[in-house]
This record gives sequence, structure tokens and C-alpha cells, in this order.
Amino acid sequence: MSTGPSEQNKVSASELNKLNEAIEQISLENEDTLKNMYLTFRLGKEDYGIEIRYVTEIVGMQKITEVPDMPIFVKGVVNLRGQVIPVLDMRLRFNMEPRNYDERTCIIVVNIGGSQVGLVVDTVNEVRNIDNDQISPPPKTAGADSARYIQGMGKVGEEVIILLEGQRLLHENETTALGF
Repeated sequence: MSTGPSEQNKVSASELNKLNEAIEQISLENEDTLKNMYLTFRLGKEDYGIEIRYVTEIVGMQKITEVPDMPIFVKGVVNLRGQVIPVLDMRLRFNMEPRNYDERTCIIVVNIGGSQVGLVVDTVNEVRNIDNDQISPPPKTAGADSARYIQGMGKVGEEVIILLEGQRLLHENETTALGF
């Protein structure tokens, strides 16, 4: 059973810098290096991962400008060094209970369909290598829309990390609504 975020899961500016440096270093290497590399993060009591090849950077929380008439999980937009990007609250995307943002809350900036999108997560953990033989297919759930987001279940020691399919986090009609 997973436990809640501990003191060691608090994300400081220096930890964000280290993670961003690791992402940048991995991104500079060849495509084979990116295989099996996942940025892991926490939502509620569970750990998730997204392939590092989709991740541009990680930033701390900042002012989100609300945009009217958007899906509930689209919190609004942020100005990231002059580029306006939409921000999705992953808790709301997965129909989880909302929670107030705190010092551990981060925005993972990812590339979805050629556009930058921010994903709000409870906390960022680390970059992990999860080999293909440690990944099981996602559970088959009848009619669960969330199953389409799941690439597989990564087994790391006694832990299970829910691995997300980065390009499927938005439906086609949602990407159109966001102007992609």
C-alpha cells in the first residue's frame, strides 16, 4: 500500500533544477537513451510516470490565468518565458478529488501533438529507468475512459507505477478546443 507524501517528497527549487538538468542531459543523448526512462510523479497516494521524451521541463506553481468555457480539468494558461501554454490539473483529468496546491505542487511541461502543455501534479519524484520486461499491460476495465491514458504498469521493486501514454492525455476534440 502506498503512503502519502513524506517530507522527502517536498520539491525545492534546487531539486527542480536537478531534475531539469537530468531531463536536459537525457534529451541531449540519442533516442536509445530515452527508451525506458520515465519522469515519475505523485497524484494522491499513487505514483505515475510519463516517458521522458515527452517532458520539456518541470516548473513550480505559478499564476494560472483562467480561461472561460474550458473543460473542468483545464485550469487555464500560464506565461512560460513568453509562451502561453494551457495547464491541465491531472487530478481533475483522472476524476480524482481536487486538492489545494502547495509547495510540492509542480507543473510538468510536456509536448502533446507538437504543442506545449502543463500538467499539474501533487509532487515530482524522480527520473527512473523501467525496462520493458518490468512493464505489464494496463488492467482491462470495462468502459473506463481513464484506461486509454495508461500505457502500462511499471514494476519497480515492490512498487507499481502507473505509466501514462503522453500522446493520449487529451482527446482529439480537446486538442481542438485548446487550439492545437
